[in-house]
Amino acid sequence: MSSRVADRASLLTGLLWISPWLLGFILFMALPIAMSLYYSLTDFPLLEPPLYIGLENYAGLLRDSVFHKALLNTAVFCILFIPAASVLSLLIAAALNQKLKGLWVYRTAVFIPSLVPIVAAAMIWLWLFNADQGLINIALRAVGIEGPNWLGDRNWALPALVLMSLWNIGQPVVIYLAALQDVPNSLYEAASIDGMGPIRRLIHVTMPMISPVILFNVIIMTINTLQVFAVPYIMTEGGPDRATYLFTHYLYDNAFVFRKMGYACAIAWVQFVVILALTGVMFAASRKLVHYRVA
Repeated sequence: MSSRVADRASLLTGLLWISPWLLGFILFMALPIAMSLYYSLTDFPLLEPPLYIGLENYAGLLRDSVFHKALLNTAVFCILFIPAASVLSLLIAAALNQKLKGLWVYRTAVFIPSLVPIVAAAMIWLWLFNADQGLINIALRAVGIEGPNWLGDRNWALPALVLMSLWNIGQPVVIYLAALQDVPNSLYEAASIDGMGPIRRLIHVTMPMISPVILFNVIIMTINTLQVFAVPYIMTEGGPDRATYLFTHYLYDNAFVFRKMGYACAIAWVQFVVILALTGVMFAASRKLVHYRVA
């Protein structure tokens, strides 16, 4: 009997210690999530009480051409950005893993952009992409190339945002660099003895050994890219001709511009399901593609 009392006392003590976290989770995570799910089933114009309408918001999304456009733009952005960012960050990490003089300078230079506030970075790139006075087009004119109207041409606006986003890959580079430094040198020595060149060592030694980190970075990039908002909102406001109108931008407009909070919550839940599904697909694929070392 005394042991049960002691166990209950220990449980209560533990709950007391974690109660601030539990309270914060309930108030700021669980409750808002439950409310957003309920609001997605309502007509909620913010200034009036929500009116339950069932799945009408979700049915409306199937007929919403603007939603389809935002979804397509976001998919294109992901398809352009994620492979390019993955390859570029891995190549930069491999270069920074070499023994070079003043290596800390290069590593700092690569990571610093990730510390720059998004608004400040967007303003800098607005100037760089300026069609007349931007540094990019001035450099292109110097070699005899007439640069496009980066943010004013619907064919170039989205690639321009992808290019700007590639500037901010310091965090995956640091993660890749840590993974590369964790690969045992004995594996490279054995590969060299077997006559493998640099490319074969990369494919057959480095890539399998850091494949869990590649999976992690790709998942994080996918989640972040599907939720990107600040950069297109500041730089193009979704234009021109909605060429850069992305998923989260449409969610924001419905919630705070059109005051259709119920519809916005339905969009948010579709976004959550898409992210969850893609993450599940990547984890399923990782069973055959990812190599986990056994300690």
